[in-house]
Amino acid sequence: MIRFESVSKVFPNGNIALKEVSLTIKRGEFLFLTGPSGSGKTTFTRLIYRALRPNRGRILLNGVDITRLNRSDIQLLRRNIGVVFQDFKLIPSKTVYDNLMFVLEAIAFPPKQRKERIMYVLEEVNLLRKIKCFPEELSGGEKQRVSIARAIINKPMIILADEPTGNLDNDLGRRILTLFDKINRQDKTTIIFASHNRFLIDYLPRRIVYLKEGAVDVA
Repeated sequence: MIRFESVSKVFPNGNIALKEVSLTIKRGEFLFLTGPSGSGKTTFTRLIYRALRPNRGRILLNGVDITRLNRSDIQLLRRNIGVVFQDFKLIPSKTVYDNLMFVLEAIAFPPKQRKERIMYVLEEVNLLRKIKCFPEELSGGEKQRVSIARAIINKPMIILADEPTGNLDNDLGRRILTLFDKINRQDKTTIIFASHNRFLIDYLPRRIVYLKEGAVDVA
């Protein structure tokens, strides 16, 4: 489903983020991406949703080279990808409901189905009782679950989770990881979970890809 072919990314300041990375991720796979800070985890995920382009190599998604997409095609690509950030990126002036509605409006989700879809995903992340709350009224774990709801609301093929538990303790992190596992099993969603937290990685045995100084080592 996702294939990196000799992908390298070098930033203008000379920093080498990825070096000749070749990797295949199967449809419906749950994969841990790990390594120390600065090892290239965030760059790896940003390349998949075309926030960045590689300097060399190809990235294929369902056989399509996404490094060659034009702007309109990039927007279509992103409709099939949900992204969960460590810092949540919720809109502070909008309620939980309106944060999710904003996403559905942006992707032109059928209007008559929007409310039903919001209620469904909030039930999935156990946050229906917080539907009218603003982000500042939520705990860190609740904010992260809203972020996950936002990522899955358009039924994406792929979820990219970039250090989604970095601000949470191990107990909350385990609950978030269990939720990702449920989404993966229930919807067959391909999940790439970037984390350096060994507690979580050991808690849920899955394939692990190690990055070190931009190079990949597959366990």
